[in-house]
Amino acid sequence: MAKFGKWIGAGLGAFAGGPIGAIIGFTIGSMFDGGQEAVKRGTRTGYSGRTTTGGYVMSLLVLVAAIMKADGKVLKSELDYVKRFMVHNFGEDSAQEAIKMLRDLLQQTIPVNEVCQQIKVNMNYSARLQLVHFLFGIAQADGQVDVQEQKLITHICNQMGIGNNDFESIQAMFVPNTDGDYKILEIERSASNDDVKKAYRRMAMKYHPDKVSTLGDEVQNAAKEKFQKVNQAYENIKKERKIA
Repeated sequence: MAKFGKWIGAGLGAFAGGPIGAIIGFTIGSMFDGGQEAVKRGTRTGYSGRTTTGGYVMSLLVLVAAIMKADGKVLKSELDYVKRFMVHNFGEDSAQEAIKMLRDLLQQTIPVNEVCQQIKVNMNYSARLQLVHFLFGIAQADGQVDVQEQKLITHICNQMGIGNNDFESIQAMFVPNTDGDYKILEIERSASNDDVKKAYRRMAMKYHPDKVSTLGDEVQNAAKEKFQKVNQAYENIKKERKIA
């Protein structure tokens, strides 16, 4: 609990005075008694001027709650997906506490526009792209991305200032598309082989896990999935075109 308590404190500190801080603060109550002192220390620090692991995790949980509620039902498969992700990237103890917090967040009304605006101001672009990737993963946890979930993710991206090409690239990693590999690389099927290679280098740089290294090893490890999908898309196109 100590580590997760520090993340909560850092998250509240990063977003003090805004909707995310208010939402997270409301969920704490007695469930985090063991982490109260860490929370208090975090709220006294104020925003540091850069995205922190705590700010990222708290923003993620708030947006995850909004996505899970979008289709009018919260499925066990979605909760299980979140838990697996948290266990894999943040450890068993943190995952257990995150799920407890998420269950409480699911009972709240999430002011999506205000939350997204706060994230846009306080979180760098690469971190926001990673948030979008995870949100699509949650939406797909039941086997498909529901129309309402997809509409909400699109709205979230618009509110967070995510470019359309970046949105379509990440969407293509989760939603079947005949030109999905090209969408991931942000090019058209008509692109030349040289343009394909250039696009791959550009996307590999944009989605490289090092882009979120300031968020800590946990988030950086999570970013590897997105990076691997870029690599796989490039390999698929090379095989299709017989590019050496």
